[in-house]
Amino acid sequence: MSTPITIVVPTYNAGNNFKKCAYMLLKQTANITEIIVIDSSSEDKTPDIAKSFGFSVDIIPKCDFGHGKTRQYALNKANTEIVVFMTQDALLADQNSIDNIICFLQRDKNLAAVYGRQLPYLNTGVIGRFARLYNYPDTSFVNTFEDIEKKGIKTAFLSDSFAAYKKSILQNIGGFPKHVNFGEDTYIAAKLLLAGYKTGYCAEAMVYHSHDYGLYEDYLRSKIIGKFHKEEHWLLDIFGRAEGEGVKYVFKELEYLFDTGKIYLLPVAFLHNILRFIGYRIGLR
Repeated sequence: MSTPITIVVPTYNAGNNFKKCAYMLLKQTANITEIIVIDSSSEDKTPDIAKSFGFSVDIIPKCDFGHGKTRQYALNKANTEIVVFMTQDALLADQNSIDNIICFLQRDKNLAAVYGRQLPYLNTGVIGRFARLYNYPDTSFVNTFEDIEKKGIKTAFLSDSFAAYKKSILQNIGGFPKHVNFGEDTYIAAKLLLAGYKTGYCAEAMVYHSHDYGLYEDYLRSKIIGKFHKEEHWLLDIFGRAEGEGVKYVFKELEYLFDTGKIYLLPVAFLHNILRFIGYRIGLR
């Protein structure tokens, strides 16, 4: 019998699109023994949809939701050592996605968390598509604390839109931070690396998950990131500042637009990057 797995999906007004995600969860070849949905009192049929697929549904008050504390609440409920966290809009790309991420996680006893590759949906715009291709490459790797010199703050990057954790290790370092309502996955990755554990990225474990943020949405999101870095300033003190990574992103995006013949989008990309920078600096201060 393969390793038993718990899947956790926080939801809120996921709508009918959640059916596609639920269907792909049931098609997985992995030994999924429980699927826990933590629903923040949806106003639509999300809890009923989840129950119709046989998922365990725990409804919490909307005001009680927090990205850190809700995931810790779910982690405490999980009955297996390996727990996979997903978001309601992450669609597993094939039936082996969960198996692939679990196999990667289990190949090293010091590997505590692994996140999977996020592919852009087919209808994703050029700028949103590049963001996924840049942050989720086609080559797997493992991060250790020593990688800071080469990767800087990117060493602590991890996304729990699709990520697998070893519960015992996570609990040993204090679990998900209940006071953090954004960036809880980065927080956890950094704490794991500081404790001497490894984190990983499995390019063979894939989900479809992408967004086409508008200018104002990009500004607000970057402002939240800046605020997170201000509140958790130890991240920047230890792993380095984020601006250097931002510059790399801009140049790679420029190269991508030239290579794909989308030069006409340069003004739009420029505006997005300027607003991201302004938002981040405002949040940081």
